[in-house]
Amino acid sequence: MAPNKVTQEANRERARRVLDRLTEAYPDARCSLDFKNPLQLLVATILAAQCTDDRVNLTTPSLFKRYQAPKDYVAAPDEELQEAVRSCGFYRQKAKAIKRACQTIMDRFDGAVPGTMAELLQLEGVGRKTANVLLGECFNTPGIIVDTHCKRVSARLGFTKSAEPGKIEQDLMRLIPEARWTGFSHCLVFHGRATCQARAPKCSRCCVRDLCPFPDSREGKKAAR
Repeated sequence: MAPNKVTQEANRERARRVLDRLTEAYPDARCSLDFKNPLQLLVATILAAQCTDDRVNLTTPSLFKRYQAPKDYVAAPDEELQEAVRSCGFYRQKAKAIKRACQTIMDRFDGAVPGTMAELLQLEGVGRKTANVLLGECFNTPGIIVDTHCKRVSARLGFTKSAEPGKIEQDLMRLIPEARWTGFSHCLVFHGRATCQARAPKCSRCCVRDLCPFPDSREGKKAAR
C-alpha cells in the first residue's frame, strides 16, 4: 500500500475513534437552534450569521408566531421585519435575505422549503453550511456543517490543512462515515464550545487529547520561546 494511502487509512481510523469519544462525551449534541419545521430552521440559520444561537432563540418565538409561511415574510413591510429581527444584528441584510429566500420558495418551489443541496443554494442567504444544516435536520440527508467550531477543531485534530470551507467539507467527508456526518458536526460544535475553545483550549481535560496533535504542538511552541 502506498504511503499516502497508509496515512489516509490511519487518519480515517483516528477520526472514527475521535467521533466515538465525542459522541460518548456529548450524547445530547444537536442543532442548538430552536425550530419546528424547515422554514423556521431556514430563518433561524440566516439570523444566526455572526450572532449566537442563544440570541436567535430569544428572537424567534415571537417571530415564528407572527410569520408562519413564506408568504407572511414576503408580505411583511420591510421596516416591520427589520425591527422583528433587529436584536440578531445586521438586521437590514438579514430581513432582506429572509424575504428574498421566501420569495424564491414561493416562485420556484410551490411554497415549500426544498430538500436538495442544489435547490437550497438557490435561496438568498443560503450557502453550503446552511444547506447542510437543513438537509441533516429536516431531510434526513447527512452533511458536514463547516462553521467556526468545525474549522478550528478539525484543523487542530489534523483532519484538514485548509482554511477554505468547501475543502474542509471534502476532507472531513473522506474521513467520517456518511451516516454520521451531521452528528459529527454537532459534536464538533459542542466540543468547541466546552473544551477546544479558540483562545484558551482546555487540552488537559480533553477527551481526545491522546488522539490529537494540537496539545503537543502547542506546548512545544511554548517551550521553544
